[in-house]
Amino acid sequence: MATVAGKVLLVDDHAVVRAGCRQLLQSWAGFEVTEASDGAEALRLTEEIGPNLVVLDLNLPTMAGFDVIQTLHRQHPEIRILVFSMHEDPAYAAKALEYGAHGFISKSDAPDEIVDAARKVAGGGTYLSQPIAQKLALLTLKGIDDPLPSLTKREKDVLTLFGQGHSLGEIAASLGVSYKTVANTCTQIKAKLNLSTTSEMMRFAIENCSS
Repeated sequence: MATVAGKVLLVDDHAVVRAGCRQLLQSWAGFEVTEASDGAEALRLTEEIGPNLVVLDLNLPTMAGFDVIQTLHRQHPEIRILVFSMHEDPAYAAKALEYGAHGFISKSDAPDEIVDAARKVAGGGTYLSQPIAQKLALLTLKGIDDPLPSLTKREKDVLTLFGQGHSLGEIAASLGVSYKTVANTCTQIKAKLNLSTTSEMMRFAIENCSS
């Protein structure tokens, strides 16, 4: 009879992703897995089942993944948190670790790496996939005294939501504007902050606007 490695709360808003990850964690690692589809449900189930490990996506409805990490870390510091995200920019990993996560892997990582990460984090260690760890080691924060002086309120709102991991479509819905308006606003933000790429804007947003 297989030994249960511990209780895992798997939080992702895509049922197909949850099904695949659940199969890996149960069959390969022996965890007992409970699923949640959003942040609010994750916090409720945390109180009910007392998981050892939370495997968490950052893009969640109703409550941003970063907010879930902060709440879990504050209310249940003994629970281990592994971020399992589509985002591969090291700034996301840096912010997740700052907020209380113990590991960060990408959804593009190999299945055996996901299992290894879950085991290591659940066992009290930390884990970063190698590409993210290498990028994180090279990540340097720019010393800007006042990074947002020239932005309008709309531009700051867009940048803040972008730094929280929301897509342009989600930002448009949240602010009640069109996708094109958000895209144009992002172009204006990059011009004002002298940022060349969307990746640079993402990093800037995470470092300056997502807390």
